[in-house]
Amino acid sequence: MAAKLAKTYEPSESEKYMNAKQREYFRQKLLAWRSDLLAESQETISNLKEENWREPDLSDRASLETEAGVELRTRNRYLKLIGKIDAALKRIEDGTYGYCEETGEPIGVKRLMARPVATMTIEAQERHEKMEKQYIDEE
Repeated sequence: MAAKLAKTYEPSESEKYMNAKQREYFRQKLLAWRSDLLAESQETISNLKEENWREPDLSDRASLETEAGVELRTRNRYLKLIGKIDAALKRIEDGTYGYCEETGEPIGVKRLMARPVATMTIEAQERHEKMEKQYIDEE
């Protein structure tokens, strides 16, 4: 059963970490974000369908295709983000949301407020990125 939230509720460091209200707050935040991304993606699809692709002027057509390419790359990033949002929602359901996938430590309310799809503490994320950089530098 989802917790009831006041419209003004925001998680704080002073309450029990990942209590029912915090989980519900982040669930609603993630669902709203997902809905916004899907609506924007639908708008892009509509715009691309309405576009006149038979533009007689070559430079106008090239400009149109460039804009469409940028728009599609943006929507592709949205799709990846929606996947991360779905994974975060699953973690809320299974009780692992808010805890680092590497260390099991709390990620922290402030970090989750800034990046609700975060899966690691800042320290673990920095270690992870450092290891990735070393791996890339070695190639």
